Amino acid sequence: MRFNFFYAGLLVLAGCTTQTQPPQSIHQVQDKYQKDKAKVNLSNVKLGLDVLLDDKIELIKNKNIGLVTNNSGIDNNGVSNYERLMKTKDISIKVIFSPEHGLFGEAAAGEKVDYNGQIKTLPKVVSLYGDNRKPTQIQMKDIDIIIYDIQDIGARFYTYISTLGMVMESASEYGVKVLVLDRPNPIKGNIIEGPILDLKFQTFVGYYPIPTRYGLTIGELALMINGEKWIDGNPDLEIVKMKGWKRDLWYDQTKLPWVKPSPNIPDLNTAIIYPGMCLLEATNISEGRGTKKPFKKFGAPWINKIELSKELNNLNLPGVVFKPITFIPTPIKGMSNNPKYKNQVCHGSEIIVTNREKFNSVRTGMKVIDKIKEKYPTHLKIKTSGMNRLWGNAEFSFQASTNNTNQFSQPLKFFNNRSKKYYLYE
Repeated sequence: MRFNFFYAGLLVLAGCTTQTQPPQSIHQVQDKYQKDKAKVNLSNVKLGLDVLLDDKIELIKNKNIGLVTNNSGIDNNGVSNYERLMKTKDISIKVIFSPEHGLFGEAAAGEKVDYNGQIKTLPKVVSLYGDNRKPTQIQMKDIDIIIYDIQDIGARFYTYISTLGMVMESASEYGVKVLVLDRPNPIKGNIIEGPILDLKFQTFVGYYPIPTRYGLTIGELALMINGEKWIDGNPDLEIVKMKGWKRDLWYDQTKLPWVKPSPNIPDLNTAIIYPGMCLLEATNISEGRGTKKPFKKFGAPWINKIELSKELNNLNLPGVVFKPITFIPTPIKGMSNNPKYKNQVCHGSEIIVTNREKFNSVRTGMKVIDKIKEKYPTHLKIKTSGMNRLWGNAEFSFQASTNNTNQFSQPLKFFNNRSKKYYLYE
């Protein structure tokens, strides 16, 4: 009975209730939020891939093509880019390059893929994850143009954007033109969050001096990478813009089909939560891998789920509430081969976003870690090198414990002003 009483009495974020209003349960808040979202008229957005095939096919006709893509490289109707290209007259794909997680999104994080000529119905497929993260001279031989067409999610440590930069470096070195087919930033193009990467901590999960959530489309980011000289070389770069996309659109405010951009981002809500909750990967707290709700769930065997959820809700973080849960991480093929606390009972919280316009994922991730550190100082472990890579500098502990997120404001303002010159959309 204690749990039911607590659950029914969970309050929504500060400002959503007054003394004259009865408290709302999580279910009531979610229901209202879903109804509000349903009122939005969906926008017709035409992807860069469709614009290329319908209006700009001359850019690639009679050219030898290298294609960088994965399962997210689909057209407006959900058909893969390589299928469309292979059926188009005077188009020749010489090689397909795939990023982390493989061409079909079949590999878990960190898992290497080697196709080794096994896919007989496609051109040669080469993985750019593992020992070979950049197209080699042999692989680029006889290629006239390399096309990049992958759905990004707008977070700095998503490795697809590191692959983009390395492809651009290789293209510059070997005189190959780069064509980026633009796609939406699914978590909007007018919100930025988190610290800017210090290049002293440059790795494959942080390749550019950009914020955690950087508010650009993949095409705009490519322009900024080139314009700010963040890579070796300066390739011949062209962006095929989308039609109909605006910066204030969430992905579900378009008519575009959703496909998992990677195995542990099954839906848009997870993409919204990811920029902050990915920080848990550098701790001994389960970030929900090994469940059907990665990054939405977090916990450990030694956490009291009722107390933690209550105290997190008492912080009144904007746009989010926390539901106490118990879960057991188990290996899931293609998602998590060896999750933290495998087959152990974990207790913690599930993040429920109640207002995505107000929700700040990075701040929420900081607060979650800080609260667990406060309650379980002898249990919580933070891997310093891992946190430095994700956070982008060596100051996470200080920033989280002092509750000073305002120190981001000046660097983010500077970045935002600089990035605007690379905007392709209003």
